[in-house]
Amino acid sequence: MKKLIMAVAAAGLMATSAFAQTTVTTTGRAPGAAIQIEPESRTRIKAYVTERKLQPVTVKERIAVGAAVPSEVELQEVPTEWGPSLTKYRYVYSNDRIMLVDPGTRTVIQEID
Repeated sequence: MKKLIMAVAAAGLMATSAFAQTTVTTTGRAPGAAIQIEPESRTRIKAYVTERKLQPVTVKERIAVGAAVPSEVELQEVPTEWGPSLTKYRYVYSNDRIMLVDPGTRTVIQEID
């Protein structure tokens, strides 16, 4: 009986550590947004913006996660190379920051850091 309890406890610990290794930590998500971007993808996205020397958008107020992007700001289409899970979004490059935006609500859902 004692061996069985120890085996179950060990299996639970192994499952927990395996789960911890496969999760991705994301920052700057708006409440309710369920999007995960792998670190390699974040690097690729930043390189895309940097290599193309995109001009940042200038706005009066700082664009932040959870806030709506002003209607006068043009949302940029997400390239297919960023991955199929992101192509339904748009992005804004402002103050050297890349913000992923829900085009339907114009809400910033995540900052690509």
